[in-house]
Amino acid sequence: MATRDALLTTMVLLLAAVSVAAAAMAPMDIGDDLLVDLQLQQDPCPQVEDMVRSAVQAALRRNIQLTAGLLRIFFHDCFPQGCDASVLLAGERDVPPNGGSLQPEALRLIEDIRREVHAKCGGPKVSCADILALATRDAVVAAGLPFFPITRGRMDSRTPAPDVLRNLPSPSASVDELLDMFRRRRGLGDPADLVALSGGHTVGKASCGVIRGNDDFSRGLAANCSASRSRKQSLDVITPDALDNRYFVALRSGKGVLQSDQGLADHPSTRDIVRDYANDQQLFFRQFRASMMKLSQLKPPPAGSFEIRHDCSRPNNNARIDADAALLRASA
Repeated sequence: MATRDALLTTMVLLLAAVSVAAAAMAPMDIGDDLLVDLQLQQDPCPQVEDMVRSAVQAALRRNIQLTAGLLRIFFHDCFPQGCDASVLLAGERDVPPNGGSLQPEALRLIEDIRREVHAKCGGPKVSCADILALATRDAVVAAGLPFFPITRGRMDSRTPAPDVLRNLPSPSASVDELLDMFRRRRGLGDPADLVALSGGHTVGKASCGVIRGNDDFSRGLAANCSASRSRKQSLDVITPDALDNRYFVALRSGKGVLQSDQGLADHPSTRDIVRDYANDQQLFFRQFRASMMKLSQLKPPPAGSFEIRHDCSRPNNNARIDADAALLRASA
């Protein structure tokens, strides 16, 4: 009996040793719960997503138009040179086509969230660029889009993006010009990305002066819009406050507000996509979700100077990249 017990003990010890060795050789075999725990330990602010989501949902209850405001800021940030919160700096925020077109309430919301996040996470551990990406995601999800993940680790540029007027789509641009601009952004070359992201206009508004005005419908819109100096025109003339596919239904009826919108319904590279989204809202939602994820992953030039800003509207006083920011960038 003693011999058998000794033999069993030896076998148990051998199996334990083999298990330890196998775990060392194959670290990805760690249980899911342990992996999550390890990831949370490495995350400089694991509660940030809950904080951003709560703040966005509370803000949307006060002002439903914040979804459109955040979408515009996010696109205007990421499209010219990557997602780096440069659009929040005065040298980019206040110049055409951004000057006067970025919603003040949405800009304030980003800074309010930044202040809360930095206070509760023990300092500047989450960038303004990440906060903007998370807040925009949470706004469109609250409006009905299926949830999608946003990876973190973006850094804030110390300088504005150059020549944003040339690097952002114009409301009068032709579809060929738009397709060319999107092809030059890595990962956004599929015409479906252009059409789906244009679908964000379903909750957007535009200044009266950019209404196309080349047919009776659009000339009527321009005349009504211009009757009030403070008025803006909804880009979805059917359901202007809802994130849905009615924007595409309007394009199919010739009721696009901007030339860059209406052209999508006529161009051979995009008209079938417009038709499909007009007929199937879930198809639009799936592609909009996918295109938003692609947009969120556009990276700024690696040669730039980056940090985690202490105030989203201005670079830090210290020109040296913060130690926290450098650590986060190295681990991203």
